[in-house]
Amino acid sequence: MSDILIVDDERDIRELIGDILEDEGFTTRLAGGSDECMAALNDEPPALMILDIWLKDSRMDGIDILKTVKRDNPGIPVVIISGHGNIEIAVAAIKQGAYDFIEKPFNIDQLLVVIRRAMETSRLRRENQQLKRKESTAAEMVGESAAFRALLGQLDKVTKSNGRVMLTGPAGSGKEVAARYIHAHSARAEAPFITVNCASIEPETMEEVLFGRESAERGVEAGLLEQAHGGVIYFDEVADMPLGTQSKILRVLVDQQFTRVGGTDKVRVDLRVISSTNRNLEEEIEAERFRQELYHRLNVVPIAVPSLEERREDIPVLAQYFIKVCHDTQGLPMRSLSDEAVALMQTMTWPGNVRQLKNLIERVLILGDGTGEIDAHELPQDAPAGQEEGRVVLAGTLATLPLREAREAFEREYLLTQINRFGGNISRTASFVGMERSALHRKLKSLGVVTSSKSGARVARVGETAAQAG
Repeated sequence: MSDILIVDDERDIRELIGDILEDEGFTTRLAGGSDECMAALNDEPPALMILDIWLKDSRMDGIDILKTVKRDNPGIPVVIISGHGNIEIAVAAIKQGAYDFIEKPFNIDQLLVVIRRAMETSRLRRENQQLKRKESTAAEMVGESAAFRALLGQLDKVTKSNGRVMLTGPAGSGKEVAARYIHAHSARAEAPFITVNCASIEPETMEEVLFGRESAERGVEAGLLEQAHGGVIYFDEVADMPLGTQSKILRVLVDQQFTRVGGTDKVRVDLRVISSTNRNLEEEIEAERFRQELYHRLNVVPIAVPSLEERREDIPVLAQYFIKVCHDTQGLPMRSLSDEAVALMQTMTWPGNVRQLKNLIERVLILGDGTGEIDAHELPQDAPAGQEEGRVVLAGTLATLPLREAREAFEREYLLTQINRFGGNISRTASFVGMERSALHRKLKSLGVVTSSKSGARVARVGETAAQAG
């Protein structure tokens, strides 16, 4: 996409323009009518079009071609030329999305100025798209736990298809990273990845943001759906989309076309749709806040993204990854993690999930002295029980219990935390706590702690009898 397509029914004119541009170092293709023009467009979209308004003996005139180009290839700048130019034609061409209008007989210097400016616009658009694609492929999936491997296996299965995917999981768990992973490993990896932040767009502007706008004053403004043509549209937190917009998105999914706000022409789009939510959409449907038909259209392949609590084994590798990212992007110090810091992070609560871990690492690197390992004292002491000047600080009602019950409650909570920290791996837990594997099994049984499979990992919990007794 680096040449200029010249469309004019007068052979002398198109060849003259072609020769001038070739002398200036541009590559050109020539078309004498609408059929040749459309064939050239389908063969390979150009970087720029020079288009005559009046095309003798053609099925389509220049305005018709302009409408088609702006519908199917909105990123191509189109310069209109005409020997019958007047203000009305110029206004009509600009309104339909033309970059500029030049009247025949044209001044060669003027033509070259307009073409160079339009080519620069085309180049900047391509670079912007490339940056967006680079951003989408830069999102890495990081982890080693069973829950993470199970997620990655599901994502790999959907990368080769064009099916709609619904990602569910708590806020901060990495749903957008998963969506970008699908895109980066799909056949659409070179096409745009456009995010619609449904929770942050005002309801009254949602449709204009999605569908774009047409007006006499501002011409054609492409919306996010149009910008995503050929690639992926990602509806982040789709449950926050207004009900009225939901019905129009449903129609787009059915027809693969829509009309811009203020416009009348149909805009065709080729999109893959990925959505995410941290809510139960079936409950939202029951409460009449989400359309059931749209849910079924979007929820073709549901994939659950596990919380950080379900993949505690990944905390060390994620933390070290975020340290490197902060070093590479912000110049923050490259530090390692002490064993004590890792142990504390794996036992902390993470309501903000992976996003919270990333923010914590960034804060520690900014506030720290920049030398040595990150130690436990640099991390927030937000666990329910901790240490203070060598003393164990008791939490909640633990201090009010008799010694035997307090010891059992402590052992139960301690062992639950350690088992979940090691992803349900009894051997690793036994090694860390300093017990034989068989002795640990007996202790867990006596405390009523059972392990079960969840999201591909083994997770410990308190058995029903023990929970009632506690």
